[in-house]
Amino acid sequence: MATNGHPSDADAPDGFGPHALRVWEAYRSGEWCEDVPEVEASVLRRVLLAPPPPVAGHLARLRLRGARVTGTLDLTEADIACSVRLHRCVLDEVPRLDGAQLGALELRDCDLPGLSAAGAGFDRECALLDCRINGTVSLRSSRVGAGLALDRCVITVPADSAALDAESLCVDEDFTADNTTCTGKVVLNSSQVGNTVRFRGARLRCGTGTGVALQAPELKVTGGLYLDRGFVCEGPINLYNASIGGSVHLEDATLTGTGQNRGEPALQLLCASVGGDIQAGRGLTVHGCLELRDTSVRGTVTLKRARLDNPNGDALKADRLHVGGNLNFRGGFVSKGTVDLCDARIGGSVLFEGAELAAPGGDDTTDVALHAHGAEVGAEFNCCQGFTAHGRVGVSGVTVRARLCFQGARIDSPAGRRALDCRRSTAAELVLSFREAPDGIVDLSHSRVGVLRDDPTTWPRALVLDGFGYDGLQPALPARDRLPWLDRDPGGFVTQPYEQLGAHYRRHGRDADARTVLLARQRRLSRTLSLPARAWSLLQDATVGYGYRPQRALWLLAALFTAGTALFAAHPPAPSGNGTPPGFQPAIYTLDVLIPVVDFGQQSAYVPHGALRWAVVALVTAGWLLATTVATGLNRVLQRT
Repeated sequence: MATNGHPSDADAPDGFGPHALRVWEAYRSGEWCEDVPEVEASVLRRVLLAPPPPVAGHLARLRLRGARVTGTLDLTEADIACSVRLHRCVLDEVPRLDGAQLGALELRDCDLPGLSAAGAGFDRECALLDCRINGTVSLRSSRVGAGLALDRCVITVPADSAALDAESLCVDEDFTADNTTCTGKVVLNSSQVGNTVRFRGARLRCGTGTGVALQAPELKVTGGLYLDRGFVCEGPINLYNASIGGSVHLEDATLTGTGQNRGEPALQLLCASVGGDIQAGRGLTVHGCLELRDTSVRGTVTLKRARLDNPNGDALKADRLHVGGNLNFRGGFVSKGTVDLCDARIGGSVLFEGAELAAPGGDDTTDVALHAHGAEVGAEFNCCQGFTAHGRVGVSGVTVRARLCFQGARIDSPAGRRALDCRRSTAAELVLSFREAPDGIVDLSHSRVGVLRDDPTTWPRALVLDGFGYDGLQPALPARDRLPWLDRDPGGFVTQPYEQLGAHYRRHGRDADARTVLLARQRRLSRTLSLPARAWSLLQDATVGYGYRPQRALWLLAALFTAGTALFAAHPPAPSGNGTPPGFQPAIYTLDVLIPVVDFGQQSAYVPHGALRWAVVALVTAGWLLATTVATGLNRVLQRT
């Protein structure tokens, strides 16, 4: 002891036993203290708060291995410049580091009943590795100058408690919790991480099976978010308004919502911003709803080989999603529940090749397998090459700047219900070559495409074409083969599809096909008329083909002229009145009788008698009818052309 009753810089405090002295000396030299089976927390507190000077040439630090720490290690608001590392230790009480400032903290392979470090600061790293923690790890409002690691830990808390409470946490580098198991919610509200956040291989579970498993609204991550490589979460993940500078990785993850039918959202990435991609290309399983509403993704969203299971509602709810690249569901994507892409904005393509979608069960309002009304797609929207939908596909009001494709697709929808709703949509090209003809209704009303490619062998049994416009048709079928395509509207006859097809043929110089279509329109229209009007319509059809077959009138007039000439040559009528009539000419007399607007003087000069009078009446009547129907038909054609 030094003079005046005070210990020298190298002297241990009075009352220190051999174990405490060993910790004291190990601290001074910075060595591992491994031969102390048990030490009081007050000894560690004394060493850290009133540290001895280091041995010359050594760095003072607390390194303890294999010890049991009794009592409470209370370092509240302490300022400790050195690092504290405990390996294979057992702490009987919760360490209290609230408001403390430490150089670094490392707990490896330790057992402890929790950690309270709210508002603490760590100049370098804070690491809890391979630990077993039976209580809350509180890092609320803490700051870590380097990385925060909670890898391979097992954290268990009572019901409704937080396993990790890190609200408003600030980490300058990485935050990792790889292969960690948490029974109790993880709270990262409003936290900021300078690089990446990783939960690779982690297992998160709500303590009671309800509530939120990972609660991180307003989370800001400069790098990527990794929930992959076997990550399992039993309970919702809330990332509302999160900002992820890199990519979100969900490969090989399993996410499960809560509730009796697990129908609640499993992942809520709402109103969020992702600077990279959302990647789940190697497989993702979701029991519940995957929500991406109002989220902006600068790169691509890849969900190929993902399996989404929410049979009582929406499997994917991504209305108003903005994606700079592609939205990729190719190669084995399966959903049980509606895929909702309403009003989404996709800069690249939407790719559903080989995907299988099943509408949720229940009442008639939930029979939609794919719901993409109002979506805008910068390239292709492909539901082709093995695409299968068990339920309605709704793509009304979509704008597709390249191709909207259903080649080789199968849409299972009962007869009388909508199979494909494509109203008021726009696309450069529309492909409707189904794997098999849909039983339900395909509605293309008021849509506009550049080219329609279809297959007559798989034309839908019910097809709505009212207001549908197109510039080209492939294959280029003759009118007689294309006409059955027009008469499939379950609501009855509509004139516009006939007029559109007729105009299409006329634009391509196929006038005969155009006349065939317009004649078919008039015949179909006649079925809707009253009986007298229908009789008149049938007469126009028989005589001049509603003006689209004017040669028929000429042939009828020629036949009547020949018959009348022969009749009047064999049985000439008698002259009328007194005086000398002009010489009788059978052919001119027939023309005078047959053509109502012509007067050659023969009909007034000769009067038929007996049965010949009825022949003249028949020719006059036929002449008037032919003239009227020809005028009506020509007027209709002139009005339409």
